Amino acid sequence: MQTIQKNTLVSMRIKVEDENGNIFDESDELIYLHGGYNQIFQKLEDELEGKKVGDTFHVTLAPADAFGEHKESLILKELLEDLPEDIAVGMELDGEEEGVIYVIESIDDEYAILNANHEFAGIAMIAIGEILEIEHLSDEAVEEILKAEHQH
Repeated sequence: MQTIQKNTLVSMRIKVEDENGNIFDESDELIYLHGGYNQIFQKLEDELEGKKVGDTFHVTLAPADAFGEHKESLILKELLEDLPEDIAVGMELDGEEEGVIYVIESIDDEYAILNANHEFAGIAMIAIGEILEIEHLSDEAVEEILKAEHQH
């Protein structure tokens, strides 16, 4: 019987919701490469290790295990004169730090509020699902998948 381990291609049905049952994401078939490749949340991957086809899971993810804690330091109030002229609510702006993206939350006469928190930051999540298929891959097949990912 095959079990989930490093370099396994896993197909699963998954639903991700908050503690109040609000659904964030639902997929009849999510496929990921198991083995620490950051394709799914690490805590969820740890919980799936060793499972087999037909097994179900129910994993609670604290904010730190999912999209991170909500940080006030990632919310900025900027003078409009310091920003591009054509800004609009919902627009994304690159921050000075690599990989930090701010979303414009509001604009008034003088200022704009920018927020670099993920929209689901600070929210605990619950992942519920079932393992549908498991396929062990050769090192070459794993390399192909990872190469294809980096070309996007």
